[in-house]
Amino acid sequence: MPGRLHRNRASRLRREPDGGGHVIGVGGDHDRRGPVLDRQQPAGAGLLKALVTGVERAPPDRRAQAGVRRYHYSLLAALEEYGPASQAALGRRTGIDRSDMVATVNDLAERQLLERAPDPEDRRRNIITITAAGRGQLAHLDRLLAAAQDEFLAPLPAADRRNLIDLLTRLVDHHGDKHN
Repeated sequence: MPGRLHRNRASRLRREPDGGGHVIGVGGDHDRRGPVLDRQQPAGAGLLKALVTGVERAPPDRRAQAGVRRYHYSLLAALEEYGPASQAALGRRTGIDRSDMVATVNDLAERQLLERAPDPEDRRRNIITITAAGRGQLAHLDRLLAAAQDEFLAPLPAADRRNLIDLLTRLVDHHGDKHN
């Protein structure tokens, strides 16, 4: 394997060439011959993936304290935002798999956070509706998630938070149109 491994100022390894004139690195940011490719620092989509991973790790403790899972929140939020719907429509809207949707609806119905009733137009299908208790639980979850978001974004000043949210919203809007 050409080159030698060195530790750079940030204690990351980088590969120096052994005379080929090319610098291919796995750390660092510059070399006297030009920029070093930094493969340890993800770019674009990799940064978004790292961000999502960090965000997903933070709220589970809060969701566990509230006794809910992510699907619960997604389902309650969709019902609150779009109104009553069939299980199939909710699955398409939330991305919850059909088998998971049944278990999630059953769990939330047992807790009286939603109601399930036969569709008057097609008795083979159920219409799911959020209850007053479900709206209360959703408001509580919204507060927990807002606190988790504030904690996660704490290193950023308010203007940077707004800018980040604006940029992410634009990306979701742009790419969401392609997938919906």
